[in-house]
Amino acid sequence: MTPRLTRRRAIAAAAAAGIGLPAAAAAQAAPAPSRRRGRFQQARIATFNASLNRAEEGQLLKDLATGEDPQIRAVAEVIQINNPDVLLLNEFDHDEDGRGLDLFREKYLEVPQNGTSPVHYPYVFTAPVNTGVPSGLDLNQDGTVGGPDDAWGFGEFPGQYGMAILSRYPILTEQVRTFQNLRWADMPANLMPEEFYGPEISAEMRLSSKSHWDVPVRIGSTVLHVLAAHPTPPSFDGPEKRNQRRNSDEIRLWADYLRPGRRSSWIVDDAGEAGGLAPDQQFVIVGDYNSDPADGDSWPGAIDQLLSHPRVQDTLPASRGAVEASEAQGGANADHESDPRYDTADFGDDPAPGNLRVDYVLPSRPLQVVTSAVYWPEQGQPGSELTGEYPFPTSDHRLVRVDLQLKA
Repeated sequence: MTPRLTRRRAIAAAAAAGIGLPAAAAAQAAPAPSRRRGRFQQARIATFNASLNRAEEGQLLKDLATGEDPQIRAVAEVIQINNPDVLLLNEFDHDEDGRGLDLFREKYLEVPQNGTSPVHYPYVFTAPVNTGVPSGLDLNQDGTVGGPDDAWGFGEFPGQYGMAILSRYPILTEQVRTFQNLRWADMPANLMPEEFYGPEISAEMRLSSKSHWDVPVRIGSTVLHVLAAHPTPPSFDGPEKRNQRRNSDEIRLWADYLRPGRRSSWIVDDAGEAGGLAPDQQFVIVGDYNSDPADGDSWPGAIDQLLSHPRVQDTLPASRGAVEASEAQGGANADHESDPRYDTADFGDDPAPGNLRVDYVLPSRPLQVVTSAVYWPEQGQPGSELTGEYPFPTSDHRLVRVDLQLKA
């Protein structure tokens, strides 16, 4: 959910696609997406905040290089079991050379974990993010400049809590749009607390705490725009509610992006191109948005900006394990309004916030959805050891997946 609560270049290379699941994992594993069937084919899109972040710069690379880190192996096993075709990883520390993604694929994903079948992703995309990038300004207004709170996005070093997309299908890298440098003040009718920041900071403050990416992926004859982000958690602020407000406006960026014309004309990408996504383009919104529809600390209606958007469909991915966890853990969960079967993250229960729905895979409305799910096995079921209580073998988030039927 958040840097403080969680526990833990475009690059393309040819490789063969490996698909399949071991019998031991079959009970809780997602069936492999069907390949091309006549005029149509299925593709599984997933998001996973895998907590592949570390406290020190370069530490993740060291852990990846061993091929034996238990947490990374468990993360790889979850991915192998669910077998997505396109996957967004949140909280994967970014390095400029993309070495981390190479190591993750070579030493973990392409190696059987606990009897599961390896998976191969010939295409990946990653780019710089705002976390840990010094702003040179006193963003938290504590009288000093420097440290994680004064970075454009909270982080101990540049790239901490970064993002990455892995794909079996070609990523159209020349068409990727990123929005790392977009200023918050450029959003009309924004929620920024200008009195708190003052005029100098308000004019420079970046909207995205990590980045927002529009990454087109060609699947069959369809170009699917993967809209990826990881908004700041709506917590750890004062009465000015700067993080709540920023979280909501980070979510709103995509809501406006999907409305071509005046509503999206303020959106300018890092290459200087303005405007949103054309109405005939298909998309899927993915990521940890740190916002539950009814519970937690979100600004009122934050995630509803997407869930109720006319171009977006919510398939309501669910799991039995989330219901079991909510009942067993109690605490804040007992007072939640949202249905626990839709929870995607296992956060602290006493005093708060309890388990929440914060991770989303939201396809555009014309797309045909086959199935959706949250990977949260019930206790005693295969895979439940990967999603146990603290210390988490993988992450406090669960992988969320949606299977789409696209034109071949």
